[in-house]
This record gives sequence, structure tokens and C-alpha cells, in this order.
Amino acid sequence: MHTTRFAPSPNGRLHLGHAFAALTAARAADGGRFLLRIEDLDPSRARPEFIAGIEEDLAWLGLGWEKPVLRQSTRFEAYGSAVAALAAERLLYPCFCTRKDIAAEIAGASVAPRAEDAAIYPGICRGLSVAERDRRIALGHSHVTRLDCAKAAARLAALSFTELGEGPKGERGAVAVDPALLGDIVIARKDTPVAYHLAVVLDDAFQGVTLVTRGKDLFPATHVQRLLQALLALPAPLYAHHSLILDAEGRKYSKRDRAVTLQSLRNRGVGGGEIRRRLGFAG
Repeated sequence: MHTTRFAPSPNGRLHLGHAFAALTAARAADGGRFLLRIEDLDPSRARPEFIAGIEEDLAWLGLGWEKPVLRQSTRFEAYGSAVAALAAERLLYPCFCTRKDIAAEIAGASVAPRAEDAAIYPGICRGLSVAERDRRIALGHSHVTRLDCAKAAARLAALSFTELGEGPKGERGAVAVDPALLGDIVIARKDTPVAYHLAVVLDDAFQGVTLVTRGKDLFPATHVQRLLQALLALPAPLYAHHSLILDAEGRKYSKRDRAVTLQSLRNRGVGGGEIRRRLGFAG
């Protein structure tokens, strides 16, 4: 038995892809604990009606979860402490680049650094002197805080994680961590004290999650999250990445696909049991 979780962002209604992920996580618990977590780090997008809608949709699918539900917006103090710990180890640096700056740098490179399907940050601000960083911050230049991935990896022995499912290239079992796979990820932003990757590893440890089940599109994220777990002396859960539910054109469902939200299906008279059967979760 495992402790698993489903952790959506409340910035839209759930769709078929979400349903498949939630049902997969609940089944993977195998009679253990199934948790719902609300990733509401961005208060400008986390709307109360969407939080209520998430619970309504999951209950319609026949799922139950432990109460109370953890909301990331209640964990800012813990996130801040972790950021401070990484900063004290001199593993973080301010990045003043705009999206336009990053795109221009990548466009001018002979070989653009890329993750699985998105360009990664090319390290423009990594080499700035402390004096230059302080000068820009004193002038009020907007910035995010990034992890110096190479420096962090140099502090640790070789890492791996255990894959019970299958990665996009057939990865199974013990998977060697490639710390540079996503580049120097954002750790904190001006408007929030933490970004996704750090928050999720802290929350998984806090809630005792033992098995993370999620789509193969998030497989690259496991590498940097395993790095953060090691840096912060957090336990490493097992991972099981699953295939994605795709639309007729071979694209994964997203919040843009309003026609296939669970709410819209329910309004058409489709039952939660029927959706479970369509997705392979009969009974």
C-alpha cells in the first residue's frame, strides 16, 4: 500500500486527462492513502469556484480522499525556509532575464539547449558578479531566483530514482539522474516565495507521499526534483509515469479543451461510472 496524491492547479475545470491521472493515482494507492492537494501558488489564477469544481468532479468520478485538503498557499513559511537553506549554501542566483532575453539568446546559439519539448534557460545571469547582482537588485530590477544546477550537482554523489511505470524512452527501474536536464530551474519568484519544483518535493515529504504517479510529460521533472530532495535531505518516493490521454489529433488534453471538461460531460448526462469505463477503470 502506498500514499499517493493528485495535485491540480485550480485555474480551470478538470478534463479527461485530469480524470485519468486522478484515477491512476487512486488505484496505485492499492488500499493505502489517496491525497488531494491544491496547487494554488498563484493567487491571481486560483479561483474558489475552480477549487470547489475540482472536488465536485472527483466525487462524481467516485473518488474519496483524506481531509483536510492541503493547499500550497498555507505552506509559504516552509517554502521560504527551504529557499533560505539553499541560498545559504550559495546554490541560488538572481536572474533578471525577460522571456524575450531568453528567446533571443537561444535563437543566437548554434545549438539551442532543450528539455523534452521546451527550450531550457541558457544561463545568461549565472556568471554575473555578486556586485552586479546586488546593484541590479538595489535598482529594483525585476528578477526570479534560479538554482545553479551544475554547482548543486557537484555537491552530491550520483543520484537515481526508481521508476515503476515507464519513461518516454522506455526507462524503468533505477534511472540515473541527469541534473542538467531542465537547466537552472526557477526556485522562487517575486510574487510567490517558491516555484513548482521546490514546492512539490517539500509537500510530498510533508505529506508522506511514497508513490508519485503522473504523466510521461512530467518525467524530465523527476530528475531535478530528485536533485532537490537530495539537497534538502528529503525522502525520495517511488515514481510511476503513465501514458497520456490524447485527443483525436494526438495532443494531450489541456484546459483549453473546454468541450471535454468533466463538468461539460456531466451536463450532457454522462455518468461518472461511464467515464471510468471509458478510461479503463471499470468496477
